[in-house]
Amino acid sequence: MSDVTRILSAMEQGDPQAAAQLLPLVYDELRQLAAQRLAEEKPGQTLQATALVHEAYLRLVDTHKAQAWDSRRHFFAAAAEAMRRILIEQARRKRSAKHGGGRARIDLDEALVVGDEPRYELLSLDELLEQLASADPQAAELVKLRFFAGLTGDQAAEILGMAPRSADRLWAYARAWLFEKLQGG
Repeated sequence: MSDVTRILSAMEQGDPQAAAQLLPLVYDELRQLAAQRLAEEKPGQTLQATALVHEAYLRLVDTHKAQAWDSRRHFFAAAAEAMRRILIEQARRKRSAKHGGGRARIDLDEALVVGDEPRYELLSLDELLEQLASADPQAAELVKLRFFAGLTGDQAAEILGMAPRSADRLWAYARAWLFEKLQGG
């Protein structure tokens, strides 16, 4: 049993010091995942990797209600989901009329650069991800881990408990499915 799994088990049993022991063990990995994810966001993103990690950690380690963590991979899958939800909440907040509504902020540097790869609205992607979860829950989980948590294929495969080649095939399917839907198909 790894240290993380042991501490998660202690947290489940109500050990108040366990949460403090967990953060140093997972912080660097969570921060790296958050930084990778935020690097893929549109320019002008105000949320920093450190803030994303702290917010996700606070949601995961609620001392008032004990979570049942099966393993280290279960914890990191939940962390990916928490980060996704935080980013979605922030996107919805920015879309609200109070924060500029439908107006788009365009930096001069961004306006002058023509990119090969289209950027899609985070909220549209989230809606499609919900549809994908209805059709294929495991594919949706893989997209969350790869896209929102910034994990590699091998890391996501480990968390999902599947062979890397199976994860690669599922990733290809999920990407094709999402691409088709984003193109209006």
